Amino acid sequence: MCWVNLLIAALFEVGWPFGMKMASISPHKILWILFAIIAMTLSGVFLYLAQKEIPVGTAYAIWTGIGAACTFLIGVLVFNDTLNLMRAFGVILIISGVIMLKLAH
Repeated sequence: MCWVNLLIAALFEVGWPFGMKMASISPHKILWILFAIIAMTLSGVFLYLAQKEIPVGTAYAIWTGIGAACTFLIGVLVFNDTLNLMRAFGVILIISGVIMLKLAH
C-alpha cells in the first residue's frame, strides 16, 4: 500500500503547479489557488503515509520525479509549452531515474 500512497502523492503533487498556472491565467484566481493548496496538502499527507515504509530519499526522489515529469507533460499538452529533443531527453532521464529507484528498492 505504501507504493500506492506514493503514486497518489505524486499525482497530487502535479495539482499544485497546475492550480498555480490556472490561477495566473483564469479570472477565478482564488478557486485555483485553493485547488493548489488542497493538492499540496493531500500530496504531503500521502507522502507521509508512503514514507512509513519507503526510505525518505527514495520516496522523495520518486515523488518529485513523477511530479516533474507529469507537470512537464501537462505543460506541453495543455499549455503549449515547448517540446524539443533536449527537453524530451531530460524528462526521459527523470523517468528512467524513477524506474531505477523503484527497481533498486
